[in-house]
Amino acid sequence: MSAAAHHPVYTGGDAGLSAVAEAIAADWAALGVRGSFLARNLDTGEQLGFDTDEPVPLASVAKVPLALVVLDRIAAGELDPARPVTVDPGTSSVGPTGLAAFRHPATVAVGDLLLLMLSVSDNAAADALFDLVPVAETDARLRAWGCDGIRVRHRMNHLYECAAGAAGNDFSLALELAVRDEGTGRHTIETLDPAHANAGTAAALVGLLQRVWRDEIATPAATAELRRLMGHQVFTQRLAAELRADTLRWSGKTGTFLHLRHEVGVVEADSGDRVAMAALTRATRRAGLAPDVDLAIGAAGRDAFEALRSY
Repeated sequence: MSAAAHHPVYTGGDAGLSAVAEAIAADWAALGVRGSFLARNLDTGEQLGFDTDEPVPLASVAKVPLALVVLDRIAAGELDPARPVTVDPGTSSVGPTGLAAFRHPATVAVGDLLLLMLSVSDNAAADALFDLVPVAETDARLRAWGCDGIRVRHRMNHLYECAAGAAGNDFSLALELAVRDEGTGRHTIETLDPAHANAGTAAALVGLLQRVWRDEIATPAATAELRRLMGHQVFTQRLAAELRADTLRWSGKTGTFLHLRHEVGVVEADSGDRVAMAALTRATRRAGLAPDVDLAIGAAGRDAFEALRSY
């Protein structure tokens, strides 16, 4: 089904919340964006959103469940956070930040790999952690925890390997293929196919955040550290863009690849309000940079928080 013919399925506790969800979906559609969105008040359960059960390739949002599994291993005493790991740029993962952008080998502790992975979305740090806690183990742990709407199927570098396999070194062509395939449902780039990618739904991701913030998954030591690390994210151009105030705290994780622009996270107010959000978007136009889409995601976060904080 094409983006133009798509009719979102809305979620809202009452007419007012449904109206906010409908307005967000309309704003995104006007920009040529197809997506899923969910925001939930963690204490009242009230929520709003649309297409919340649609699986979407996660890009770097997959680093959140990976981090939780690693932190659970650390809390169980099965992995030492001080263990040194040497990452060689000649054999590590592609990416613009952190160790992935280094030109020389570097040795970093496991605990600091987690910080790099979540704060600056370092792909090399993520894949170094996958060396310690393999993809299959990570996915199996999520299954054991009941996180059935989230699948971890591949390392981060596989995103780039599949794009290169389809388009060579032409990233513009890869973007063109991604946008073209979005309208057909047939994916030339395997890691953009929800059946083969690291994938999840907005509902599953918000559910995971809810369990992390309530210490209802893994162990309290692991969830507390994940909350702390997500609070160090340096990219604030999406959901956090209009949630910046001395009385608000944002903890989140972005995901960006080709036409994908995502973010998940939790905003906490000094008043006690806590709202978890997941914004998963796919652009229908070829644009490597799309600040208008980021701004629309930010507006969605603001509107959802304001609507839900009173419930």
